[in-house]
Amino acid sequence: ICALLFASLYILCHFIITHFKKHADFTAVHDDEDAAVNRITLGLCTFTLAVALGAVLLLPFSIISNEVLLSFPQNYYIQWLNGSLIHGLWNLVFLFSNLSLVFLMPFAYFFTESEGFAGSKKGIMARVYETSVVLLLLSLLVLGMVWVASAIVGNDAATRQSLYDLWEYYLPYLYSCISLFGVLLLLLCTPFGLSTMFTVTGKLLVKPRLLEDLDEQLSCTRFEEAVVSRRI
Repeated sequence: ICALLFASLYILCHFIITHFKKHADFTAVHDDEDAAVNRITLGLCTFTLAVALGAVLLLPFSIISNEVLLSFPQNYYIQWLNGSLIHGLWNLVFLFSNLSLVFLMPFAYFFTESEGFAGSKKGIMARVYETSVVLLLLSLLVLGMVWVASAIVGNDAATRQSLYDLWEYYLPYLYSCISLFGVLLLLLCTPFGLSTMFTVTGKLLVKPRLLEDLDEQLSCTRFEEAVVSRRI
């Protein structure tokens, strides 16, 4: 069931990305190597978007499945909507969200920008090696900065223990920070988006002429006619 749900989301996200992408991307590349890199990047981005869409739809799916089970408790055909399925979906979404955030999206970005190390053979594997090395160095840099910041804030046994407990402490904390940043960005951009939407809509719509003074327009037209007649 989880595989079918994710396959459906992946197909939907693939159509969404291919619909909104530029026509020059992924298709107009004449080099086979660049085309393969673009296809791999497209797959990684589609996977990440499918995981994000699954994370958004997970709470409504949980609520709807609970209501369906409460409404039809004796129905045999909907017993697969149980707590084990919901719990498994939550665990998979958490796992793939952190995987996409920490590994897949940085890898896709560095993979498109990579050219291979100097002196190495050209090819996909050369780009993979360069991307892996750059991603490893970036991970070490981020972990080193976190280690230094934690040592500055609190130099005790609990802080050092939390540094080693990466899965239980830092990944949920990182996930919460990214979610908070997304919510703040949404709250910041929504007023500007609404104002832009109303501005564009006001330009496209025809303004009503119910409050215009027709006598004033007739007077202006007579003056213009008189001026044109005098010039003639």
